[in-house]
Amino acid sequence: MGILDQIRTLLGRNDSAAATPKTTDGIVERRKKPRVDAREGTRVLIIDDSKTILVALRKFLRSAGYETYEALDAETGLALMREHRPELIFLDIVLPGMNGFAALRAIRRDPMLRDIPVIMMSGNEQAMEQFFGTRIGADDFMKKPFSRYEIFFRIERLLDEQLVPRRPALQPHPRTAEFDGAA
Repeated sequence: MGILDQIRTLLGRNDSAAATPKTTDGIVERRKKPRVDAREGTRVLIIDDSKTILVALRKFLRSAGYETYEALDAETGLALMREHRPELIFLDIVLPGMNGFAALRAIRRDPMLRDIPVIMMSGNEQAMEQFFGTRIGADDFMKKPFSRYEIFFRIERLLDEQLVPRRPALQPHPRTAEFDGAA
């Protein structure tokens, strides 16, 4: 079991490894597996202070039939969320003014926004950002720079049966189950 499989298991996101084609040396051959996209017209909000990142994500997402909205800061992004109600959010961590963690907290506290899946992004190498992001409600984490494959891989993991991005069901923490008498 590789490190990614171990992380998926810990996060309760065990994708069907048996359905994934593998090469003779056990490495997943991603190009042989057909990509699954969200339904056409899925609304995606991208919040990043880098115009390069905004343009790249917009290009990839629109080429697959997604509708995109963009914001260069969290405050504008939160206003766009309330106006357009996206179905998925890509949120940078380092932003001018309100940072991505504060924006994520605001999203999770707002009853109208809390169920929107959020993929956090960072160019920083620190794994603590990923850990902290998941602890406060991020649904996934994507390190910059990223590839087209990485973007659609992250989206595909969040799709339900109707190809709509959804927040994964929260898994009970092992220590919580233990104290509830379930262990």
